[in-house]
Amino acid sequence: MACLYSVVSRMFDRMQKSKLMAVFYSMLFGDSEFKIPERYTDLKPIGLGAQGMVCAAYDTITQQNVAIKKLSRPFQNVTHAKRAYREFKLMKLVNHKNIIGLLNAFTPQRTLEEFQDVYLVMELMDANLCQVIQMDLDHERMSYLLYQMLCGIKHLHAAGIIHRDLKPSNIVVKSDCTLKILDFGLARTAGTTFMMTPYVVTRYYRAPEVILGMGYKENVDIWSVGCIMGEMIRGGVLFPGTDHIDQWNKIIEQLGTPSAEFMKRLQLTVRNYVENRPRYPGYSFDRLFPDVLFPSDSSEHNKLKASQARDLLSRMLVIDPEKRISVDDALLHPYINVWYDEGEVNAPAPGPYDHSVDEREHTVEQWKELIYQEVMEYETSHASTSPSIEDS
Repeated sequence: MACLYSVVSRMFDRMQKSKLMAVFYSMLFGDSEFKIPERYTDLKPIGLGAQGMVCAAYDTITQQNVAIKKLSRPFQNVTHAKRAYREFKLMKLVNHKNIIGLLNAFTPQRTLEEFQDVYLVMELMDANLCQVIQMDLDHERMSYLLYQMLCGIKHLHAAGIIHRDLKPSNIVVKSDCTLKILDFGLARTAGTTFMMTPYVVTRYYRAPEVILGMGYKENVDIWSVGCIMGEMIRGGVLFPGTDHIDQWNKIIEQLGTPSAEFMKRLQLTVRNYVENRPRYPGYSFDRLFPDVLFPSDSSEHNKLKASQARDLLSRMLVIDPEKRISVDDALLHPYINVWYDEGEVNAPAPGPYDHSVDEREHTVEQWKELIYQEVMEYETSHASTSPSIEDS
């Protein structure tokens, strides 16, 4: 770590001049203090999540509305610090219209010793998908939202990032129906085992292979998209289990008990439990999602139909990942490919993500130094857009 410390120190020296020129001001929202550069005005709190508070603001330099997220006590423990480092690294890495982009990042503290807060500035969106699901969506809007989700997921996969935790609360939209994925899901080391209970976070959208602690591949994220699509159609959560076991029961009650071939791939303790459950035949997708739940067939040039939507759902909500549709094939499905744009589907891949971060073990202090280094690097490379006393 000595080498890292010297790198951080050199960066800190380089930053002193520009940093001291920046003018910060404070605002208090409940127990949360926001200390931000003067370039950001009209602060309004818009959300409070596990990872921190978010405020809407106006950026007087770029003249656009933004969302500023203050990472919630990133150095209170190793888990929080590691998550903060991973989120910041990934936001710098990805560049796709369907994944939230980083517009700026800063800390008001002047030294590594004082360093406590990380702020990430992003594009301001109008609503999350939870709100959109409650609306009556026509086929055009529903298929366009799903298309954008799949494009964003494909871009993450191109960087070697498999999400595993897509859910409506972490997908945001604008009034023109453009969509962005807000977060980067579970780190590889994030444990999830079948016997873990009760819920700490929403796991309604997690695939069976994640719930059951199996191996997984890219189409683990297709299950989540299927759950979200089913919720858009039905107007309620498909598998609202109170814990992993209850959720598994909800899945098999509707979709049926999976094959013996699937059971063989389970760990022994999980397999014993799963095989001893009552056997369910499941229901047909016509019964689970009858025509009455769908919008009218489209009269527009796309001619989208309930039968196409149901067919896509039946290929996504497949318990056995070996038999579930892939992201690429979902993008080619008739219900989705009406929007197909080569530049969006196969946008330039992000730089590869270094997964050793997920496996890396550091103390809180070491993570703090690494995050400080990342923030300093970012501020140095974006110094031209930083406000100064002369500008204010």
